[in-house]
Amino acid sequence: MNWILLIEILYTIFIALVCFRIILDTRSSSKALAYILIVVFIPLLGLFIYFSFGINYRKYKIYNKKIFFHKEERKLLISSVRTTRDLILEEPNNYLLKYKGLVDLVLNQSFSPISNTNNITILKNGEKKFPKVMEAIRNAKNHIHIEYYIFEMDEIGNQIIDLLIEKAKEGVKVRFIYDDFGSWGIKKRHSKKLREAGIEIYPFYKIKLIFFANRINYRNHRKIIVIDGKIGFIGGINVCDKYINSTKQQLYWRDTHLMIEGPAVSTLQYVFIGDWNYCAQQKLETNRQIFPDLQDLRFGSHLAQMVASGPDSDTALIEQSICKAISLAKKEILITTPYYAPGDTISNIIMIAALSGVKVRILIPGKSDSIFVNLANLSHVGSLLKAGVEVYMYQKGFVHAKTMVIDGEIAIVGTANMDQRSFELNFEINAIIYEKGIAQIVQQQFYEDLKDSKIVDGPTWYKRRKIRKLIEKMAGLFSPMV
Repeated sequence: MNWILLIEILYTIFIALVCFRIILDTRSSSKALAYILIVVFIPLLGLFIYFSFGINYRKYKIYNKKIFFHKEERKLLISSVRTTRDLILEEPNNYLLKYKGLVDLVLNQSFSPISNTNNITILKNGEKKFPKVMEAIRNAKNHIHIEYYIFEMDEIGNQIIDLLIEKAKEGVKVRFIYDDFGSWGIKKRHSKKLREAGIEIYPFYKIKLIFFANRINYRNHRKIIVIDGKIGFIGGINVCDKYINSTKQQLYWRDTHLMIEGPAVSTLQYVFIGDWNYCAQQKLETNRQIFPDLQDLRFGSHLAQMVASGPDSDTALIEQSICKAISLAKKEILITTPYYAPGDTISNIIMIAALSGVKVRILIPGKSDSIFVNLANLSHVGSLLKAGVEVYMYQKGFVHAKTMVIDGEIAIVGTANMDQRSFELNFEINAIIYEKGIAQIVQQQFYEDLKDSKIVDGPTWYKRRKIRKLIEKMAGLFSPMV
């Protein structure tokens, strides 16, 4: 009995210490109260939930993995970046001036320069992306950097692997990062095969004990390819057969990716090397092969800026950039996202825009790869409809694209979903394209997708059964955990 009493006393003291930590560490008072109630009233499981999902790992810099420049080198780099920005903004008849606040928000918080000599190609679905990827890999001369959340060892995955092995044998340096949770199909035998061929391969964060969920919870959701520091790929499409809509495919997957040629690729390279130095425990030299001088080369005339954030960044920069972009809209906001659970900040700014007369349209899946996620999406629809937002549900298949268009002038395409997991827990990267031509292509694709969608009717929506609404709300509460 004395041992039981001692255990109860120690457990109570531990719970009290955890509650103090929650109060000190959690910015939101409502979130802090929720975690305290969970820890106090759900023994052991509550502790597991808090330590898995509640700790502010950004604050403790557990994932601090940046590229460190010498002080003078960094100073010159920042000066050069700001000079380039000023020159771009000074160009005559420049509509970019109205988005200067967004440019500066990203630039002031990260190494994300804006560049105006890029060539950007919109790639719709895997059947457009993978031929371009294979072509770029075949033409690689110096190095190939690949980083993926999901890399399946299926038909397209093995085709890429075989090509990487072929290039490695030719002397091209291949570095490969995969997320250990998302790419569970990559086994030891696959890694061994690649290493024997001369390819360096590392999981971003090795899941050693699956029950310690912070290793599962903080996922590298990026999809990055960099070829010779000149060509880059970014977007929503993982390496998996299901993204290629063939006759064998039961569910149609609708997604969007970008191929970028030009100086904007340097930021993709910067992000990749930061991740590489962390997971490989290396320090790559930032030489002219890794970062070729592209400033004087004109690949095109597209303006672009990359935005990366995750538990290693000082702020939730992707969320902030989306908020800023929405706040600058005057006429129209078009959002496509497979997962819509953004939290109060973005929810409120979207509703304020709609109530202010901006036409806001949001496209979410009618069919999803997860029933739970679909329910979580639906838990937010009612508040959007009340604010005058038009919500559409895609019917042709599963829409997995992550895009936003503001006034037909700027487009955001990347890896981040419109949810708290992407903003707070995952490592993500988006491209902001300040180019009417590209924005209007994404805009046109949005309207094409609406032809395969149905609008949510408000009166019908509000008449749904209460049990259905309760299930959706419960799914919304737990959406950050999946």
